[in-house]
Amino acid sequence: MIYRQGPMSLAEGDSVMSKIYVVSLGPGGKEQMTCRAVKALEACDVITGYNVYIDLIKDDFPDKKFIKNGMRKEVDRCKATLDEALKGQTVAIVSSGDAGVYGMAGIMHEVAAGHPEVEIEVIPGITAACSGAAILGAPLICDFCLISLSDLLTPWEKIEKRLDCAARGDFCIAIYNPRSHKRADYLQKACDIVLRHQDGDVPAGIVHNIGRDGECCEVTTLKELRDHTEGVDMFSTVFIGNSQSKVINGKIVTPRGYHL
Repeated sequence: MIYRQGPMSLAEGDSVMSKIYVVSLGPGGKEQMTCRAVKALEACDVITGYNVYIDLIKDDFPDKKFIKNGMRKEVDRCKATLDEALKGQTVAIVSSGDAGVYGMAGIMHEVAAGHPEVEIEVIPGITAACSGAAILGAPLICDFCLISLSDLLTPWEKIEKRLDCAARGDFCIAIYNPRSHKRADYLQKACDIVLRHQDGDVPAGIVHNIGRDGECCEVTTLKELRDHTEGVDMFSTVFIGNSQSKVINGKIVTPRGYHL
């Protein structure tokens, strides 16, 4: 069966019954959102989301009703969003970065699967791989992959396999959720897996607090990253280059292959 659906547009004054926007916030506050994301938030009655993300935007949309909760409450958050939509409200559930990359887009569709009368529109945004890469230079110009080290929803054995395949294929790698208190050694383990196939002097980078207060970055090597993971946390995104990556004037660049 083939489903064909044209893009939805947001016109001023539009009012859609039982509508949910899954809004990508990008890396930080309102200035990091797309115009489409801002219009969606302006068009809704209710905004739901994780505490931290709601706090980033609530002052910019003071006339909205906000529903927020804590970490690992994603299903409850989506159910609350659906409940508001079924009351006839236009609702936005917000997600940092891009909602389709380790975000809320998938689970929102799953939770609302039994309600085809509720329209869901996903508003894309800037994910940490793109915003972090821009800060570091151009590490992801060639083929790359995104891998999360969080094993809350994905078994570590599968993460290990994906890391091994990515390194074996000489992909540049952007690592999400690289290190937490409970997973203090996971980034080190990930580096050890990549080192099976890449040299220790391959450029690597860390970007902290992308688009937020305290934003900073470090350019290092894969071996140095492996030996010094203490400063990395859940607000960091880690980048590992491929065999062609190099450092140019302090920036990581992965050549596309142009002849200069």
